[in-house]
Amino acid sequence: MSKEYDAFVENLRQLLLERLGLKEEQIFFKEQDEQGMTPSGDRLFVECHASPAGKEVCGIHTEELFDDYEDGVSLEKIADTVEKEIRKLRNAGFFEKTQNLNNYEKVKNDLFIRLLNRKKHKKELSKAVYRVIGDIALVLYMQVGEVKGCTTSMKIRRDCLDNWGLDEKTVFEAALLNTYFISPPRIFLWEKLIGNPEYNGECFMDLNQEFELRRENVGNCLSTVRRTNGAVAVFLPGVAKRLAELMKGDFYLVFTSIHEVMVHSVRMAYPEDLQEVLRDTLREATPEEDFLTDKVYRYCQETGDFMVYKGTVFLQVGGPHEEDEKETK
Repeated sequence: MSKEYDAFVENLRQLLLERLGLKEEQIFFKEQDEQGMTPSGDRLFVECHASPAGKEVCGIHTEELFDDYEDGVSLEKIADTVEKEIRKLRNAGFFEKTQNLNNYEKVKNDLFIRLLNRKKHKKELSKAVYRVIGDIALVLYMQVGEVKGCTTSMKIRRDCLDNWGLDEKTVFEAALLNTYFISPPRIFLWEKLIGNPEYNGECFMDLNQEFELRRENVGNCLSTVRRTNGAVAVFLPGVAKRLAELMKGDFYLVFTSIHEVMVHSVRMAYPEDLQEVLRDTLREATPEEDFLTDKVYRYCQETGDFMVYKGTVFLQVGGPHEEDEKETK
């Protein structure tokens, strides 16, 4: 980077040292390093909390802040914003939560599942606990706090399972069930969603109530009550089976982002058409950070399996870290 960028980073560091009352070693800069702490860009690391058990460190992406600086935002203003966010993190109780990480009983109710694209996040998944369905990774996370109404989380590493003395299947199944209760699955009707920001979707999982899915070409929008990372809904316990019952057969899945998935009856849609619609949606409406997959999936009611559309056929997929996919007839 330029000398101006280096000066910006150092000046920001000095301002934060002064404002937060930290020592020199408590704020340090790391350039982008694919194999190190900063695979996604340069960061300024700030120690937010320390105890005999360890340290809580916050990483700030400096390149984005420098872009703001070049656009005319003053260094003082940038320092104000960063300082406020760090003070919020200090008060959010994140460190206290992570101190319990070695005790499964204390953290089990905070475990949940998020979806990530396997290829895009290959490096960060290398030590994570996850299952594979096609090019989708179902990743084990833990809630560690909340800032501005948004849940903050961390991936669970495989070595945590050894500390807990539990097998991956037991922990993963419990986390899937947790996810269901933390943010229950819902079908969202577009006409209600557009006109009502408080709309929480339709509770189609209640077996005591009648519910009809739409079978026309437009499909059904599946997400969760929170509508954040809601595409995971289709993999939660009993959801795919219930959708197949309501559809009276197999259905296609079009993951337009990590937040939702469109569900279509196989009787009312063609996979090649859905593939084209998905490509257009990803190109025109899906932010890069929300991308999950560019493939169309199918759920088989008879077997309970998920399949992925490739070319002119569907391939059966699924497994803990399955790399090979076999063709189904």
